[in-house]
Amino acid sequence: MIAVSHYAVFGHPIAHSLSPRLHALFAAQTGLALDYIAIDATPEAFGDALRDFFAGGGRGANVTLPHKAAAFALADVHSTMARRLDIANVLTVLPDGRLEADSNDGIGMLADLCGRRGVDPRGRDVLLLGAGGAARAAAFALLDAEVRTLVIANRTFERARALAAALAETERLCVVRWDALVSRAPFDLIINATSAGVQRAALALPPSLVQACTAAYDLSYGPAARPFVDWAGCAGCAAAYDGLGMLVETAAASFERWHGVRPDVNAALEKINAGNRP
Repeated sequence: MIAVSHYAVFGHPIAHSLSPRLHALFAAQTGLALDYIAIDATPEAFGDALRDFFAGGGRGANVTLPHKAAAFALADVHSTMARRLDIANVLTVLPDGRLEADSNDGIGMLADLCGRRGVDPRGRDVLLLGAGGAARAAAFALLDAEVRTLVIANRTFERARALAAALAETERLCVVRWDALVSRAPFDLIINATSAGVQRAALALPPSLVQACTAAYDLSYGPAARPFVDWAGCAGCAAAYDGLGMLVETAAASFERWHGVRPDVNAALEKINAGNRP
């Protein structure tokens, strides 16, 4: 009898997640026997749900909105990247039973943005919308990618200021109030890391943020990214992308961490896209 290992993605909401499908595709590619499920847990229930999952034999988990900070806090061991960000989107049970936290969101974003979309942030003026866990990973990655300037705007200004303080960057970084965006000069790249699309909330943005060369990128994917991508198109962006490629990159990195084999990312993405076509 083949032993089946157990994995999951935690979030709230989580029903929209393509992660179970992706890991099923990766397992089929590599001939591994595993199951991977989506677990919806409120912030209040997340800790107990996570402990129950691992106590029941879970070997690894991905974590998404709104649990990335809590996942970091619940782990016993933290990777260098997780310690740097104080958040985690990957949890792994180590051979000695301890729980390891890691973050691969920023690496996944850059892999898709630069490698697949052909958008290099280096030397560009970038606007980052949001200040939660996804925005935190994106901000560190963008500064590492040598953007010229990074402007952070969040509907709760204090959270944007807290993110800026964690970045410990003064020369290239600026924090602005949401209602002050209308007075900003246009950007080369606009990244939406807010939860507005997932929460089905409006995200009003002035078209003056856009110039002819502006690229727009949403860290969400599917219907959650549609309002921002549509706004970018109407505002005149040269290109607008959702974060499906980022999801596939982070899923592949998690899979490799757990199983020691790198899946075929492009083949999985092609199958996902084919399944989403009318």
